[in-house]
Parts: sequence; structure tokens; C-alpha cells
Amino acid sequence: MTNSDELDPSFPPGLHLVSAFLAMEPSDSLISIARACGGGIVSENVQKFIWDHCINQAAAIGYAPYLKNFVKKLIFEVESTHGCVLDELYEHYGYYMTSLKEDSFGRGKACKHISFLFTDGSFELSSCPKSRKLVVPLNCSLNMLEGDTGCSVWPSSLYLSEFILSFPDRFTNKTCFEVMNMLVLALAWLELVFLMSKLRSFHLLQVVLSDGDLSTLANMKLNLGLNNISTRMDALEKCDKELNLQVKSDTGSNSEVQCIHLSWESAAEAEIQEFTPEIVLGADIIYDPACLPHLVRVLATLLKQRQVTSQTRNSNCQEDILNEGRAEEAENDEQAESMKTPVGYIACVIRNIDTFNCFLDLAEQGDLTITDITDTARPLKLLPYMSSYDPSSIRLFTVTSKC
Repeated sequence: MTNSDELDPSFPPGLHLVSAFLAMEPSDSLISIARACGGGIVSENVQKFIWDHCINQAAAIGYAPYLKNFVKKLIFEVESTHGCVLDELYEHYGYYMTSLKEDSFGRGKACKHISFLFTDGSFELSSCPKSRKLVVPLNCSLNMLEGDTGCSVWPSSLYLSEFILSFPDRFTNKTCFEVMNMLVLALAWLELVFLMSKLRSFHLLQVVLSDGDLSTLANMKLNLGLNNISTRMDALEKCDKELNLQVKSDTGSNSEVQCIHLSWESAAEAEIQEFTPEIVLGADIIYDPACLPHLVRVLATLLKQRQVTSQTRNSNCQEDILNEGRAEEAENDEQAESMKTPVGYIACVIRNIDTFNCFLDLAEQGDLTITDITDTARPLKLLPYMSSYDPSSIRLFTVTSKC
């Protein structure tokens, strides 16, 4: 491909190039995609496409050091193949050279735009957005070495987000509790909820996002706003440690979203028991052996609650129905209620096998069943442009209660 007029930002490879740019993928990855767009070289027409659809859209990113590095590598790539560099690129790089200080590189947060790309027939969502993509803007940390791990985009969070979007029927009409506030996971879930409410009859009773760090919850509030999910109560202005944001979609959905401060170590049993989710989500939460006993306690409490409630409700309902002589309806109700048994989905990279085995032992002691479903429930590849995201090392587990 040698003409930028043939490149369409709504279809690959132009779509991949724009998506990678907005997601702030490594510059080398962008250059590689640009070469593919130009048939092996970054032609003038491809440069023009990058200028029109990437750099001129840089307000969506707003992180000058990243842009400076990309433009520098783009110019070097063109010059190394004896190509002609657009004047606009030279001028843009000159501006960055005179306006940016080196000590500003690699610090702070920036707004990445994660685009989940749907192909024909991949899912009902693909027939709704004209661009066949779901874009999630995220204010996130760019340097985990300086802290803010809860505000970073983790691979397991991306994987679980793909899983949510690939299997929407597993999440339809369910209440959800997230045991750690992972940026992409939470927003992908919420975007799915509110987009599905447009496509068909879809109602979510409640979504609870939790984290033990108040700054991470504050960042989540900001990201809710970036995704046009308005808050009805700004609890961040409170001085206490309780955070309870009532969130409502601008689309008119009645779904309720709460952001709560929940420390695994200090959370009281009664506090956890207030929630009765049907689905519990977590990404990269099996990492610190010291935290695992507390994590297992939280999971066991959350996963037992609705099961007990559902069984009790089913027993009462069955008794009433049998009294009325409707045995067949009772059987149907029993099957429907059995599907409400809560389940947890945990995506993680097993970095230390001893830590993971410790989790399995503690889960067994806590009457939890851990099942690896990685090979039987593979999500769609919705992030094909992200070279920084490698799902091959990520495992997906279900967690259920034996009680």
C-alpha cells in the first residue's frame, strides 16, 4: 500500500495505526505498523496519514514527551531509508525540542485511549458502532516504578476486559463486585453495560468497584467522567475514608455503580457481607503472599453470600409453588435459581509458582474451588494492534464456593 488515500482509519491497517497511537504503544511498534501501511517503507503518503489522523489528534493524548519521542523516531525511520520527510514533522519536532525539558520525560499521568476492535460477527456490538470499535479513555500512570500501580494498565486487566466483552451473556442482568480497581477492566465492564442497554433489554442491578487506596479510587472517579458516566454524589470531598459514589449513565441506564474503599486486611466481616454479588472480578490480585489470607477471606465471604440467599429464596419459592401443585414450574425456577450461584473470574500472570500454590492451598482451606478455564473460554482478540500486550502468559480462573 503506497497511497494514504487508500488508508482508512476505520479499517486495518490504518485503524491499527491510529489505535496504537491513541493507546500510546511503544514508538517502535507504531513505526512497524507504519511500514506495513506503506508496503515496507514509511512513504510520504503514510506520513501524511499519520499527520492527519494521529498527530493532529494528539489533543486526545496530551502527553508531549511521548509525542516528541514518536516524531523523532518517525523522522529517523524515513531518513534512514533515504525518504523525504514532511516539513510538518520537522516543524513539529523543532517545537518539542524548544518547549520540552528532558526532566519531564517519563513522569506523571496521561490519557490513553484503549480501542477494543470488533470484526464482523465477533459480537453484537460490532453491528452497532459505525467504527466497529469501543474506545475507553483512561487517565493512567506511565511509570509504575514511581508508584501508582493501581492507576496503571496491567495486561491481566486487558485480558479480563476482553473476556467481559467477548462473553456478554455471562454478565447480563448480573450484579458485579470488583475486588481491586483495575482501570481497563472496570471501564470495559461499564461501557459494556451502558452500550448493551442501548442494544437490547439489559439491566444491571449494581456494580461495585473497590480498592484499598483512596488515590486510586479518585482516579477511577476521573475516568468515569472521561467515559461520560456522571456521578450523582462526590464523596471524594469528604474527609473520612469511606468512598461511595453513586454513578448513573448519561444514556439513561438505571444501573448503579459504587466506588468503595475496601482494604482486604482491615475489612470487617459484616462490611463485606453487605454485598451479595453474582459475579466477582479480579485481575493480577495473586501477587503478595502476605495478602493472600485476607484476599481468600474476602472472596469466600462474597461468593457465599448470594448462594445462601438464592438457596433460601429458592426453598421458599419451591414450597409455595408445590403447595399450589405446580411442580413443573418449581423445577424451572430451581434451574433458574441455580444459575445465580456466584462465581469469581480472576485473570493473572503466575510470576511465582510458590505464591500461586499458596493461594490454592488457602483457597482449599477456605472452601473455594479454583478452576482454570483459560483453554475453554478464550476471549476474542480485540486488541490486535497492541504489541505491548501479550495474553499468552495470562491464565483465567473461576472461583466458586463449596458451601
